[in-house]
Amino acid sequence: MSKYDYSKLQNGSDIRGIALEGVPGEAVNLNSEAAGRLARGFLFWLMQKTGKEAPDLTISIGQDPRLSGDKIAANFMQALHPYGCQILSAGLASTPAMFMSTIFSEYTADGAVMVTASHLPWNRNGLKFFDRDGGLNKGDITDIITFAESDSILNSIRPAAPREIKTIDLLNTYSAHLRRLIADGIGCSETDSPLSGMKITVDAGNGAGGFYASKVLQPLGADISSSQFLEPDGHFPNHAPNPEDKNAMEAICTQVKTCGADLGLIFDTDVDRSSAVDEKGCEISRNGIVAMAAALIADKYPGTTVVTDSITSNQLTVFLEDTLGLSHLRFKRGYKNVINKSIELCRSGIDSQLAIETSGHAAYKENYFLDDGAYLATKIVIKAAQLFREGRGISSLIADLETPAESIEIRFPILADDFVAYGDRILKDLEILTDSGQIKGASLVKPNYEGVRINFNQPSCKGWLLLRKSLHDPIMPLNIESDIPGGVHEIRRALKPLLAGYDKLDISKL
Repeated sequence: MSKYDYSKLQNGSDIRGIALEGVPGEAVNLNSEAAGRLARGFLFWLMQKTGKEAPDLTISIGQDPRLSGDKIAANFMQALHPYGCQILSAGLASTPAMFMSTIFSEYTADGAVMVTASHLPWNRNGLKFFDRDGGLNKGDITDIITFAESDSILNSIRPAAPREIKTIDLLNTYSAHLRRLIADGIGCSETDSPLSGMKITVDAGNGAGGFYASKVLQPLGADISSSQFLEPDGHFPNHAPNPEDKNAMEAICTQVKTCGADLGLIFDTDVDRSSAVDEKGCEISRNGIVAMAAALIADKYPGTTVVTDSITSNQLTVFLEDTLGLSHLRFKRGYKNVINKSIELCRSGIDSQLAIETSGHAAYKENYFLDDGAYLATKIVIKAAQLFREGRGISSLIADLETPAESIEIRFPILADDFVAYGDRILKDLEILTDSGQIKGASLVKPNYEGVRINFNQPSCKGWLLLRKSLHDPIMPLNIESDIPGGVHEIRRALKPLLAGYDKLDISKL
């Protein structure tokens, strides 16, 4: 049995851990040793995947501005150095840019690593891995951990003459790529200042996304003077770098209104997620960002299937299918789940051009199915510029999207030791109760791919609930939406006696 155990560092298809001391009760588990062994585990995985020896491999490494990023990236590179692979050090980068280092002809890396923990607190960090096929899946991460824990496997990698680590300016290369996309999309050259006259507010939350304002929008003529929190700062002093965070969205909405901007864009720490704010200062997030992302491709790909996570609203389905003429497949939470489902549909002969979570992870088929917040922002900017010339704002693109009257999310802790089995039992019981007609005015949504989704159709509550298990934690999230005021209360009241009998489920907030 290995003396190393890195299984707790796996978070689906990512590595995430505690990298810095300073938070009571949180001990560091992503230390120098772990980073180094995971680096060699990835090297071995990449050798197996490509059939290449270590000296024939090129691996790029970048990081977001977290306080522990420099150290972890250095540990990673030091661990790879003795094996002769070509290491490309990108420094401050975005997660999508790291993948693109496997695509851009300047680099053509075999593998790429991003040191990031997305929007998690300052003391956390992690690793995201890519090869030329895209982001690695959960099973790949499990394999890398297995390799990292094995002395015999790591010792089987033959040392070779070290090569000089190359420093690359990946963000400049990536920014030039995005500028070309905008100019081409608008139908002019970059030197024509295609964004001249537009005021665009960017909020990077002191993450890695500040480059989008200074290196993409400003060179194309946009006024970015109202942008905020562009400076990378791993303390994240202003608000969480997270488009799902209420304070973050309030901050950019207020800024857009105050400064009279034509468009607002907000990124998470590593720029694989984004949301927007329209010319009225109203947020375009959750169901809105899904609708926006779909509307941007509806004309080019009529009838395509949009794969979303499980908590999207009924109104979104109506907008996607009835207004845009697309198909909507509501699948599971988890950005890799929706991406992989979209890829699966394409391989089966069903066109699916977009996989997107309400969190802001948006992956287009035309962009390697890469969840890239800057790419989504770029498509929004192109459309906003076209509408600006017509005297319209970006809000007009999703004007027909209706919103529920009320919505709420409650998270119930599961106190049972075997929380997976206990959660499964609750879901199965609730499904049976609903299907047997014991809940007045309720009907099961079928097919349904995660948890139990129930529609309610009675005078006092028209809406739905979704009860599901968390992807990784002993939690059961409950989402409720109502089309009429007071409906959420009625649905909660109907659900409470059904869950009251489970003594290992904490429903005190229900």
